Amino acid sequence: MSLVSAAQTTPLTATLSLTGQDVSAKRQQIRDYFLETFDRYESLFTCLACPEAWYQKAIPLRHPLIFYYGHTAAFFINKLLAGRFIEARLDPQIEAMVAIGVDEMSWDDLDESHYAWPEVAALQAYRQGVKARVLAFIEQMPLTLPIDWESPAWAILMGIEHERIHLETSSVLIRQLPLAWVRPSAAWPVCPQARHERGAVPDNSLIQVPGGTVSLGKPAKDATYGWDNEYGHREQALAPFAASRLLVSNAEFFAFVAAGGYQEPTWWSQEGWRWREYAQAQMPTFWVGSPAQEADLKLRLMCEEVSMPWDWPVEVNQLEAEAFCRWKAAQTGLPIQLPSEAEWALLSAQLEDGAGHWPAAQANLNLAHWASSCPVDRMAQGDFYDLAGNVWQWTSTPIDGYDGFRVHPLYDDFSTPTFDGRHNLIKGGSWVSSGNLAIRHSRYAFRRHFFQHAGFRYLASHHQERSQINPYETDAGVAQYLHCHYGDNPFGVPNFSAALAALAAHYQPKGGKALDMGCAVGRASFELARHFAQVDGVDYSARFIDVALTLAAHDRFRYALVQEGDLPDYAEARLSSLGITQAQIQRVHFTQGDACNLKPGYQGYDLVLAANLLDRLREPKRFLLEIVQRMNPGGVLILASPYSWSQEYTPKAQWLGGVRENGEALGTYQALQRLLAASCDELAPPRDLPFVIRETARKYQHTLSQVTVWRRR
Repeated sequence: MSLVSAAQTTPLTATLSLTGQDVSAKRQQIRDYFLETFDRYESLFTCLACPEAWYQKAIPLRHPLIFYYGHTAAFFINKLLAGRFIEARLDPQIEAMVAIGVDEMSWDDLDESHYAWPEVAALQAYRQGVKARVLAFIEQMPLTLPIDWESPAWAILMGIEHERIHLETSSVLIRQLPLAWVRPSAAWPVCPQARHERGAVPDNSLIQVPGGTVSLGKPAKDATYGWDNEYGHREQALAPFAASRLLVSNAEFFAFVAAGGYQEPTWWSQEGWRWREYAQAQMPTFWVGSPAQEADLKLRLMCEEVSMPWDWPVEVNQLEAEAFCRWKAAQTGLPIQLPSEAEWALLSAQLEDGAGHWPAAQANLNLAHWASSCPVDRMAQGDFYDLAGNVWQWTSTPIDGYDGFRVHPLYDDFSTPTFDGRHNLIKGGSWVSSGNLAIRHSRYAFRRHFFQHAGFRYLASHHQERSQINPYETDAGVAQYLHCHYGDNPFGVPNFSAALAALAAHYQPKGGKALDMGCAVGRASFELARHFAQVDGVDYSARFIDVALTLAAHDRFRYALVQEGDLPDYAEARLSSLGITQAQIQRVHFTQGDACNLKPGYQGYDLVLAANLLDRLREPKRFLLEIVQRMNPGGVLILASPYSWSQEYTPKAQWLGGVRENGEALGTYQALQRLLAASCDELAPPRDLPFVIRETARKYQHTLSQVTVWRRR
């Protein structure tokens, strides 16, 4: 071990309470919390020993550390401006350059962009300017208690907690720099306790955990700061399971490495094996040396390499942790897997905490002990060790919003980009986790190939976590259709799809078979299923059908609307909130199809609905003549169209109306009467039905669709 290893760190203050009676005391607490965080972040960069450490990337898909040094300071200015709490920038050029970080996308998605980064001295001066600006703001800002989302103090706490996140992630980047570029620091001491003989490490074992119902989600009035993804609610019932008493140690993981685990695709997911092949990984990334020379293996810490501490927790990505679990399951015959978020919450509930904080004395957390991991049997917490602290613990759960999730307007891209099924939750915190990171409700997630100060514990459990890829749909056309079908009713205009389905129910008795031709994202199909025994939803767009199928399978679908310019609003379509039941969903079948060339199987309909379809077809006359033949005698045809003919969709020779015939004006309604007269009776005079499509927060299309109703003779 190094000479700086014997000391201990100075613990960081736990995240502040939002409540209190003394405004002056709370203002002072916020000031102290800011200074402590700002100065500790500064001290992290004293570990950089040369210019290359500042300006060369530690990994290809992240900015160099010079960016992150300025980024956390600029964040304060950018958020205070976004909240309109201040009016002027400090340094527009720096604040633009270091405003947005990099979310590592894929291990083979390289970012080769070049930036003319500022000099270190310039950013040091900038940080001092921000420090003075924020301190002055804290002294002058309006402050009432409790602090809530709209408070100027919330923006300050957001900046502080954001910097604490980067205190941790920047320490990981320093750990990934060449050793010659960094230097140990007395302010960041290493734990001196370690077993260097693998045989001396205590064996892991499983402890039975009773099942139960878990309530997830941070209460809206909780007394601590929270990121938006923490709020909301979800309940989950869990069967009993068994959990490992200890985190998986370097020694325990070595058995997987020695057994050829990194050479055997059987143990890896498809994603995991692709990563392993790309990275050519043979062992955990922070191990130094060769597994074949066990005695010479070392562990790379933040600023030094040490002889392998076999009893410290292994640090791997989620793909490696899952591979180990599959191998362990084969060795033991038990259903070994990573815990889900709910299982981890049930397991950790036995760990007492105060105001949501993990107990610092019992956890290697919050820099309360060392700037490194420690032995897996060092921090007892009930029957287990390290339920919180030491290293983060990977889960099997992709992060998602709870019911009631709302985006915070000052940081609308904090959570939503991770709701893509590719970012898995990590729980419990590491030795450097502090502030919001070190509370029970914290929810952080990283891509599965990402490296953090993260390891894992395993469970023997039959629970199957649902993996769902459901990002916010950003295609403007799809999002607009989703909002038109499932959003609110702007300007009091009733939902167009629901109104058409109600009209269908009026003209056709309950039961029978319906076709929603041109179903788009499916609202009318689901509404028709309230009245019909079978509904076929058909659309030419595979994208629309995919959305409708996702809704049918998962009840909800997220989408992002344009607020203005590049700014989004986030929304969610949810069938259950519309009273659409599983029984109704089971009656709907979505398929892709061409209205002008339907397959023979689409026959025998008691109702056909074609909403806003006619003027988007290349051969509308052919469609009308053929669709009537696919209806049962007595079947009802409902046509709705604004008759907005355009050669973009329909050759002019195929337009039904909006033209002159023999010099006389021919409207589409007249053409429909002519085309359908031989086969159908018209049941009611035409009527106009409005619908509204939102383009931006302040721009809407208000359209009248003419509805005609026909019955096949």
